This record gives sequence, structure tokens and C-alpha cells, in this order.
Amino acid sequence: MKHVARSTLIIAIFFGLEKALGFVRNVLIARTFNLSTELDAFNAANNIPDLIFALISGGALAMAFIPVLAEYRETKPKSEMWQLFSRISNAVFLATAVISILMALSARQLVSWEIGIAPGFGADQQELVSELMRLNLIATLLFSLGGLAIAGLQAQQHFLVPALAPSMYDIGSLFGIVILAPAEPYQLGSITLPAYNLGVHGLVYGVILGAGLFLLIQVPTLIKFGYRWKPDFNFRDPGVKRVLNLMGPRVLTVFFIQAVFLIQDNLASRLPTGAVTALVYGWLFMQLPESLLGTALGTALLPTLAEQITQGDVPGYRSTLEKAMRVLAGLTIPLAVILALNLEPIIALLGFDAGGTTLVLWTVRAYLVGLIGHSLLEVAARAFYARQNAKTPLLASGAALFSFILISIPLSRWLGAPGIGLANSLAYTLEAALLFYLLYKLMPYSPRLGKTLLRALGASLTGILISLLFKLWLGSPASTTAAAVLASINLLLCSLLLIPWMLPEIRELLKI
Repeated sequence: MKHVARSTLIIAIFFGLEKALGFVRNVLIARTFNLSTELDAFNAANNIPDLIFALISGGALAMAFIPVLAEYRETKPKSEMWQLFSRISNAVFLATAVISILMALSARQLVSWEIGIAPGFGADQQELVSELMRLNLIATLLFSLGGLAIAGLQAQQHFLVPALAPSMYDIGSLFGIVILAPAEPYQLGSITLPAYNLGVHGLVYGVILGAGLFLLIQVPTLIKFGYRWKPDFNFRDPGVKRVLNLMGPRVLTVFFIQAVFLIQDNLASRLPTGAVTALVYGWLFMQLPESLLGTALGTALLPTLAEQITQGDVPGYRSTLEKAMRVLAGLTIPLAVILALNLEPIIALLGFDAGGTTLVLWTVRAYLVGLIGHSLLEVAARAFYARQNAKTPLLASGAALFSFILISIPLSRWLGAPGIGLANSLAYTLEAALLFYLLYKLMPYSPRLGKTLLRALGASLTGILISLLFKLWLGSPASTTAAAVLASINLLLCSLLLIPWMLPEIRELLKI
């Protein structure tokens, strides 16, 4: 297997592990809190901490930092590369700490503001959101350093430990839901686990623990690669300036992305109880295939694309993009169809009542409309950052935010939470199409998508037929668990049937 294909597989496997742990965590959370005001508050409280992490040390920094580090790795001594890493990490931690303190002091206003996080919540629920947000900001500081570590290791073409780190976060979060939150202890066979009855606050303490594990698991590997921390600030360093120059537009880009989620919760807070949580679960279910395909492939591609640009290998860069487009288009379309048909029994495992299950199901389906767009966007944005061009993704992200606002307000009134999810799908699919069009104008390519899309259509129709026959043959299972197991088996069978249809694209992936 080629390096990118192998790296993509490693990332996908560990993303799959993280999603499995995350699914268990979210089932336990749903069964403990149901579609309640407390769970809506917990989910809404994540918005500002997520925004800070994404702006400073998550998506913003990684996209700006990896291309420069990759260039240093190719052209500079290792000591200069790690010196740049130290200077950036010190600046990032200081910026995150200052902003987190300011957000903690103004939390109540941010929640209740008419264009803030949750203006539609009652006063008590808004106060709970504020408390949970302040606690979440502690985790944000740890995540900021963990995100930086991921960027440093991925720039070394090392993907194993960064891919494992999110699972460590899930383990900490599971400790919160199983040990800290419940009033009644869990039983594991003959073992009775302790229960601290901290309620929704216990979930946040688990998040803080998970953030610490997320960082700590990466430290030994950083040291192995030669990193030694130094208390060094130098904003005149040419490398620091280049990272900051790239990061400026990327910060605005990520702000536009996160603003979509802020607007989603703002609109959902004005809907009946459970709408905010339905959006969270809808997004999580869509993110499983998107992470395994789009994020995994995009993450593995960025250092390679950056190296191809550094070496002047434009034909290789163009060929890599063409193959990635074909792989993602061919796999995500039929997967979205198959998941939309088979997810209801799995969603029922969350333990919501019939109305809640239906609400989450249609919200998931609305998000799945955008699976291809979100997956292609992971590659399209990185294609520009590999060229150290941050302005084009910024403009495209601004256009996506504007289109989301225009679409989401009427759809939220007509369709509720599923309408908000559908607006998200449409806006990001349009953004991905715009970026690939601009890449074509910059550097004409011929991805030969026609045959790929025909095969994807054939695979989708086959998946529909198999799913319907499977349901008719089995009838209605006696229990929710049995129905979920059978649905999972059907999903696996239908997914395996994609392989013969998509063999040309899979072969292309192995050649990247």
C-alpha cells in the first residue's frame, strides 16, 4: 500500500474506534438524561469552548501549521523545526488562556444575548448553560495543547498516536457518565461501580479528564521525535510570521464554520425541548462515515499535498486530488442512502420515546444529505492550504455561512430541527462545489466523475433493494436491541456490497 492509503487506513481504523466509544458514551448519556432541559443545556454549553478550540488550536492552527512544519521538515535542520513548534505552542496556550478567562467572565451574557447561544431557554436553564460552559473552558486549555501536538506529529507523517488520542477523550468522558454523573450505580456482573450523583456536571468533569488524556498520550511520541519544550516567544521569527499569516484567514474561516453551529443552537433553543440534542445526535451519526472517509483521507493527504507543492510536483498534486474526489464521491453517495434506510433501530437504542426517536431519525437523514459535501470539503480546503492559500477557503466559508443563514431560518420554522440539519447540508455542499470549481479554474483537471457517479447510483439502488428485502424477510424483531443488531448486520452487508461497484476507486486510493 502507498503511504497515503496506509495512513488513511490507520486514521480510519482509530476514528472508527473513537466513534464506537463515542456511540456507547452517547447511548449512556441519552438513556440517563433523555431529551431533557439538562441535556440541551450540556450540549449548548459546548459551543463557546468548541469555538475557542477550533479557532486557535484545532482546525485553524492545524491547517496553517502543518504545511509550514512540513516545509521545515524537508528543508531545515530538525532543531529549527522544533524551535518553531515551541514558539507557536507557547503563543497558542497564552492566547487560549486569555480568551477562556474572558469568555468565563461573560458567560451569562453570551448565553442570554438575543443573537447568543440559547436566548430561547428559560432563566434557570441559561444559568446552567453558563456554569457548564465555564467548566468546559478548563478542558479547552488542555485540548489546545493536544491539538497542537496532533499538528506536530502529523507534520512528521506520524498518524497513529494522533488518531488514537480522541479515543482517550472518550474514555475520560465515559468515566464521567458511568461514575461521576449517575445517582444509581452501574453493575458490571458482580461488581458495583461507585456513583457520585453529580448529574450533568459529572459529564463535564469527564470531559475535563478526557481532555487531559487526549494531551498526555501524545507527549511521549513528541519527545521521541526530538521535541523539547522551551519558554520561547519570538514573533519576529520568519516561520512564526508565516504560520500567523496563514492562520489569520483560517481563524476567520473556522469562525464562519463554528458560527453555523452557534446559529443552529440559537434557532433550536426557540423550538420545543430536545431540538438542540436532536441536532447534536444528528450531526454525530453523519460524522461517523464522514470521519472514516472524508476526514481520514483529508488528514492523510495534507502533508503529502504540501510536500508535492514544495517540490514543484504539480502533476502529482493534481492526480492526488482527482483520485481523492473519485473515491469520496463513489463511496459517500451510496453510504448516505444505505444509512438513511437502516438507522432507525440503532437510533432507538438511545432510549428516547417514539417522538424523540423520530425527531432524531429525520435530523440524521437531513444531515446525511450533506455527507458527500462535507467529505469533499475536507479535501478541497486542504488542497488550498497545501498551497499556503488561506484566503480562498475563507471566502468560500463566508459564502457558506451566508447561504446557511438564508436557508436555515425558513426551514427551521417549517421543519424544526431536521430543517436546520438540511440547511447545514445544502450550505456545505455548495461550499465544496465552489472550492472544487475554483481549483479547476486554477489548475484544470479531469476527475472522470461520470462513470464513478453511475457506479455510485448502481450501488445505491442495490443497497435500497437489499435493505427492503432484508426488512421484509425478518419482519419486526421482538426487542429494540435485536432490531439494532439486525440493522447493523444489514448495514455491514450493504457496505460490503459497495466494494465490487467501487473497485476502480478503491484501486485509485491504493495508488495515491
